[in-house]
Amino acid sequence: MPDAPPRYTSCPVLHQDRFIVVVNKPAGVLSHPNPGRSDAGSLAAFEGRYDADRRCFDGPAGRVWLIHRLDQDTSGALLAALDEKTAERCRALFEEGAIHKRYLAIVRGSPSPRGVWLDHLTTAKSGGGVRTQVVKGRPPNAELRYELLIHSEEHRLSLIDIQLITGRTHQIRVQAASRQHPLAGDDVYGDFAMNRRLKTSLGLKRLALHAHRLEFKHPASGLKTVLEAPVPGDLAGCVERLGAGRE
Repeated sequence: MPDAPPRYTSCPVLHQDRFIVVVNKPAGVLSHPNPGRSDAGSLAAFEGRYDADRRCFDGPAGRVWLIHRLDQDTSGALLAALDEKTAERCRALFEEGAIHKRYLAIVRGSPSPRGVWLDHLTTAKSGGGVRTQVVKGRPPNAELRYELLIHSEEHRLSLIDIQLITGRTHQIRVQAASRQHPLAGDDVYGDFAMNRRLKTSLGLKRLALHAHRLEFKHPASGLKTVLEAPVPGDLAGCVERLGAGRE
């Protein structure tokens, strides 16, 4: 039996053509290895040795240029380019705000039906990782817009759909927590007592954040491209239970 052809990734592939590849990154998988960190040997979204300066993987199937990143505990759509010229175009689209990302998040409490969150965020290294915080009295450098989809009074939780306007480190998690709506399962900025309760009541053992949609102009054709990342089963089950118990 012939050997299987080499792959760019072991993650589920949402789209691949000559120019780009988009995967549905599972929670717990790194977008890229972190040199010098204890997780450097952990599973990454793409195969091969990672060049942090070029943001490029060199694997058995060829090179892959990472265009953006998702936190290790966040699942969902992750975009990469298959040549350097396409990578430059994709990164330019990000700089122009022409790549639109949407997330689903489960948060504590009941936010307003819709809203815009504007904050000034700063990020610093802390204990071998990074931490982000809201700084009051400075011009906003972080923006997101959201819509409430489901509220469950029984579980005191809400499902919101987020349009991320800027892309700061841990932005969604910090902006939500600063408004007393921490994300379920967040073991850094979250409500730890709630997380323990949800492991029992909903079986939730991960951060409840999923990048479910990418929309952009294809860097080669210019055509509108919309890609949806299915919600993984563990998170989908929680969402279903919230819907069954909503007001």
